[in-house]
Amino acid sequence: MFNSPIHGEGAPNPRQRAFGHVRATFARAGARTEAARAYETGGLRLRFPHSGPECECVIVNTGGGMAGGDRAKVEMSVQTDARVMVTTQAAEKIYRADGAPILANVNLAVAAGGSLVWAPQETLLFEGAHLNRRLQADVAPDASLLILESVVFGRLAHGETRIDAAFHDSWRISRGGRLLFAEALRLDDAGPQLDRRAIGAGARALATLLWVGGPAPAKLDALRAALDETMAAPGERLEAGASAFDGLLVARLASPAPHRLRAGIVAAMRVLRGREAPRVWA
Repeated sequence: MFNSPIHGEGAPNPRQRAFGHVRATFARAGARTEAARAYETGGLRLRFPHSGPECECVIVNTGGGMAGGDRAKVEMSVQTDARVMVTTQAAEKIYRADGAPILANVNLAVAAGGSLVWAPQETLLFEGAHLNRRLQADVAPDASLLILESVVFGRLAHGETRIDAAFHDSWRISRGGRLLFAEALRLDDAGPQLDRRAIGAGARALATLLWVGGPAPAKLDALRAALDETMAAPGERLEAGASAFDGLLVARLASPAPHRLRAGIVAAMRVLRGREAPRVWA
């Protein structure tokens, strides 16, 4: 954490703002994938609980969340033939922003023959939160990148079912330096907007799944079947759909209940990865 300077004698002490930065490069070492280089500063830390054919990397925010004016930067680079799964220790809490928004940047790179799974736990927006997030990735033509991102609007168990929060999200995914997928989401008054039928139809938890490379398009039918089965299970409403194009597999999920959304994500992981969710999700 870095303190903001005091501007002049007698000036009020501005609130402290946190800047966290983690960067890691992963390389193949025989039959294993290991972190060849790692860097961390501020409140963000990297932990590597499992290293085998696929290295597991867990990002920890020691500050317990982010507030207005905080910044976070994550950079993950996967070298040739390395395999990595990156997740977070817990849901990322986004607190009220009085003034400046929270800025989060994620940069991912996957070299030839490499595989990266970016699967953080949910981003949880509190009342008054304002998050600007940017995700950029460059994937080699014969590499694979799976992204699973989800966001929850409000502490629903505390009755925050219609929060005033802003969420701006920008994705740019390139393959071999050529832009393959781009989108921008802007919700400035999340509660009322998500109630609109054409936007959220009452959903309070949203997720996007994107898979580039590998057998992505060939998994479409199996993914749709798994999502259909999850949607048919008893409980709160879950809506989901998936499509494949240009070597991409994209799925969207929405539910009024975060645990139903997570059930859909876990079902998708079983199909696409052939295994359960990361152990820290339990």
